[in-house]
Amino acid sequence: MKKSLLALLSAVCISCSVKKVSDNPKSEISNAKEGIFKPSFTSVEIDTLLSEKLSIRAICIDSNKVWYAANNGNYGYLSLNSRKNFVGNIVKDTLKLEFRSMAQTKDNIFVLSIGNPGLLYRISKDEKETQLVYQEKGEKVFYDAIQFWNDKDGIAVGDPTEDCFSLITTNDGGQTWKKASCKSVPKVADGEAFFAASNTNINIKGNKVWVASGGKKSNIFYSEDKGKSWHVIATPIIQGSAMTGIFSADFYNEKIGFATGGDYEKPNQNFGNKIITLDGGKTWSLVGENEGYGYGSCVQFVPGSNGNELVSVGASGVYYSYDQGKKWKKIADYKDLFTIRFVDSKTAIAAGNKKILRLRFK
Repeated sequence: MKKSLLALLSAVCISCSVKKVSDNPKSEISNAKEGIFKPSFTSVEIDTLLSEKLSIRAICIDSNKVWYAANNGNYGYLSLNSRKNFVGNIVKDTLKLEFRSMAQTKDNIFVLSIGNPGLLYRISKDEKETQLVYQEKGEKVFYDAIQFWNDKDGIAVGDPTEDCFSLITTNDGGQTWKKASCKSVPKVADGEAFFAASNTNINIKGNKVWVASGGKKSNIFYSEDKGKSWHVIATPIIQGSAMTGIFSADFYNEKIGFATGGDYEKPNQNFGNKIITLDGGKTWSLVGENEGYGYGSCVQFVPGSNGNELVSVGASGVYYSYDQGKKWKKIADYKDLFTIRFVDSKTAIAAGNKKILRLRFK
């Protein structure tokens, strides 16, 4: 099924003098301060790639495939250039597995379940092998996100089972995983945890990693050495109750980052829900107050946009900003999408309740 919609965007630039922006992060920050912004598209065409009774909160772009992880032990991939698709299912005793986290290496896909027990599976991309590589039991066990730096080093984070957040890492391509002691992981505040909304709590650039928390306290946990040591950075996003804080974050490079979320129980409240950093996460500022969407489930930078363009999905629909989140324009009215990833600067894949969509920006 194919649906085409003309989401006409304002072509008026904040600055009438639009200049070429370099790939240098310092130049990007300078241009951001000068207000040199320009939209890169004026319409969106949307295709429905999958329509099934699934809840999908995690996807991975793997060349010409889109891998997805879903509820009831389901996972699979869709081909973007052929009709070959794959559907898999993992059964573990009588458990109803819900996969909300997914990551990949060159040869394998990893899916991580929420709840007790936490189960992490490694699935070969040739579809020949599925292996349980980590298992954790406990009343408080709840893993929220997983990512890899490279084909060897990976990280997954979860809610606290003690007085620090749960952190497991691998150094052998995901064959074995080890949980870090609270002696090496920052303590969390009472009521602080993570949200398994879109598998975007973790952001990786080089050896650096940023992990975003939410709840009664919403911080950024930052490491420059692949999680061996950590810094805790407070954020100004709305927080204070169980369903507030950061639900999603994305970094364009090592300097420019954006985080969103808000109050899940007040989905139309569009203030206190968007924050930006231009110094690598050391400081954060509220942006787009009383503008655009309310609760945001996932946000992503548009590739090749010099850190200026963003797309968000959530309870208000699909929104686009070309000025680093100051102003927002609704480009699609889907209010049940949970996560989004870009294939390239003109194509994105979004997934959510009973659907996977392809968005082509023109």
